[in-house]
Amino acid sequence: MATVAGGQGSRRVPVDRSEGFGERLLGLLLDRAHEMPPQLIAPLVAEEVNRIGGRDVSILLQDYEQRVLTPLPGRGLTIGEPVSIDDSPAGTAFLGTTTVEQPLADGVRMYLPLLDGSDQVGVLALTLAAVDDDDRRLLRRLAGLVADMLVTKSNYTDQFFRARRRAPMSVAAEIQWSLLPPLTMLTPQVAVAGILEPAYDIAGDSFDYALNDDILHMSVIDAMGHSLDAAVLATVAIGAYRHARRADIGLAELYMFMDAAINGQFGPDHFVTAQMMRLHVGTGHLQWVNAGHPPALLIRDHQVIQTLAGPGTLPVGFGGDIPQISEQSLRRGDRVLFFTDGLVEEHESGGEQFGEERLIGIVERARGEDVREMVRGVSHALMRERRGITTDDATLFLVEWRGGTADHLASVDL
Repeated sequence: MATVAGGQGSRRVPVDRSEGFGERLLGLLLDRAHEMPPQLIAPLVAEEVNRIGGRDVSILLQDYEQRVLTPLPGRGLTIGEPVSIDDSPAGTAFLGTTTVEQPLADGVRMYLPLLDGSDQVGVLALTLAAVDDDDRRLLRRLAGLVADMLVTKSNYTDQFFRARRRAPMSVAAEIQWSLLPPLTMLTPQVAVAGILEPAYDIAGDSFDYALNDDILHMSVIDAMGHSLDAAVLATVAIGAYRHARRADIGLAELYMFMDAAINGQFGPDHFVTAQMMRLHVGTGHLQWVNAGHPPALLIRDHQVIQTLAGPGTLPVGFGGDIPQISEQSLRRGDRVLFFTDGLVEEHESGGEQFGEERLIGIVERARGEDVREMVRGVSHALMRERRGITTDDATLFLVEWRGGTADHLASVDL
C-alpha cells in the first residue's frame, strides 16, 4: 500500500508491486549473482538470455590496445575469434554505445554495449528469432546489469583480465593499469577520456581524475626512467596526488606536497613531470600547474586554437618554488588535450622528432564526436604515423567542458 497526500488528509491507495516478466528475469540474475563465483557469471548470463529465447550468447571485452573485442570464455557462451572494433557490428555498438541489430536468415543478431557507468567494458551479443520494443528495453537493462557484474567480479578473479590480453604484459604495465581510474567518464557537464601506450609495456606514464561536486580534479604524470623503477616512482606520485587532492588543498600546495613526497622517498635524483588541473564544471574555469610537460592544446570546433602555455615550474621532486597557477575560461564544447612528451619527442634513429605540429594536424583531422572515440582515434593515428615506434611511454588525456547542470538527473518519474 502507498500513502497519498490530499487536501483532506492522507489516504491509502493500492500500488501494484507484483513482478513483471522483465523484473523477474533481472531480479533473478541479480539475486543469484551476489554469491556466484566469478567463473560462473558468464554461464549465468547465458542461462538468463536463454530464458527469453536468446541463443549464441557472447560476451566481448575490449583489449588493452583498444583495437579488438575478445570473447570471454565460459560454459554456455559462444567462443569465436576476436573482432575488430573499427569494422564490425560489435565494434559499432561499442564505439557508438548503441544497440546494433543485424538481420539474419533465422533471426536478428543483437549487439549491446556493456557500460559500467559511462566506461566501456565490451559488448553483449546474442541472437533472437524476432525483436520488439519490449525485448530491446529488457536487453538494454540486462546489458547494464551484466556490465556492473563483470566490473564487480573482476575484483575477485584474473579471468576477465586474461581475456583482454593479446600479448604478454610487463610487470611495470601491470602496476600502471592497476592504478588507473576508468578510462572514460561522461556526465552532462563534463567528459574525459584517456589512453596509454604502449599498452603492454607502459612504465612511467599515468593519469588520474576525480569529480568532487562542481570541481573536476585531473593529473597527468610521467615518471623518469623505464621499466619497474618508473612504475614504482609513478605509483608514489599518483598516491601522493590522491592524498593531497582528498585533503582539498589548493593546486600550488598540492604540487608542493607531491614534490616533498617524491624527494623524501627517492632523493633529488628522481623526478616526475606532471600537470595538475582543476575545472569548475559549472563555469568552465580551468586552472593548472605545469611541472615540465608540453603545454596542453585547446580545441574548439575541431581546430586547435591555442596552446595553454603559462609559467611552468620544476618537475615534481626537484624542490621547486611555490608555482604560479595558470587560468583559462572555456566555452561550451571546448576540448583540452593533455599529453606527455613521448608523443612529440619520438623519432627514428637519426631522424627528426615527430613534433607538436604533426600532432596538431592529426588532432584536427580527428572527427570523433565522442571524447573516447576521438582520443582512441588520435592515439591509433599517431601510432600509424610513427610506424609503430614507441621507445618512450605516451599518454593522451582529453577533457570536454559541456556546461549546464546535472540537477535534472536527480528526479525520476515512476
